[in-house]
Amino acid sequence: MASARPPPDSPSRGRGGARHVALTLDDGPDARSTPLFLDELARLGCHATFFVLGAMLQRNPGIGRRIVADGHEIAVHGWHHDNALKTRPGRVAAEMRRTVRLIEDVCGATPAWYRPPYGVLSAEALLAARRDNLRPVLWTAWGKDWTASATPRSVLAELAPGLDGGATLLLHDSDATSAPGAWRASLGALPGVVATCRATGLTVGPLRDHEVHSPRTSPGHS
Repeated sequence: MASARPPPDSPSRGRGGARHVALTLDDGPDARSTPLFLDELARLGCHATFFVLGAMLQRNPGIGRRIVADGHEIAVHGWHHDNALKTRPGRVAAEMRRTVRLIEDVCGATPAWYRPPYGVLSAEALLAARRDNLRPVLWTAWGKDWTASATPRSVLAELAPGLDGGATLLLHDSDATSAPGAWRASLGALPGVVATCRATGLTVGPLRDHEVHSPRTSPGHS
């Protein structure tokens, strides 16, 4: 499983403006799949926020540069896809800073957001995010797109109840932590997601345009 169920409403869920839906993609950049997502988003005329893993960006720096060059937002998902509550003290903070610096060096962009793997926001992660000027954000709806049985239809069905104004959607542009090839379900669902939102007058885009109105998360909140 790539991510954990989001907690009840909290400042970190990313609820935004009433007419906007934030599209976020986790676990890349992946040479096999991320370019296909970038192509499809260009075809749809839509931008997204890519939460990248440092280890993946290190292997695929050119794709990271393309994410930014294509007008998308790049954000921090950690170096590896580790549960913050199961790692030795200091590792989450060190790897968060390492990922921030790699994004800056490789992509020429300063990330503004942090999404913890599995949705686990430890006290260390929250303090490190504040140190690195990152705002922690989770999601309000997900496509359950990490399983071997996921299809474009199932992903859209999972997201459908949450496709309302202010939603933050979680999908994955890589199967690095998912069932092999699971990203194809997300890619196939993108046109339906965007069309469904636009049909009700909603704009789909990155978190930077989402008008997230909650205060910055601080330790003690999850």
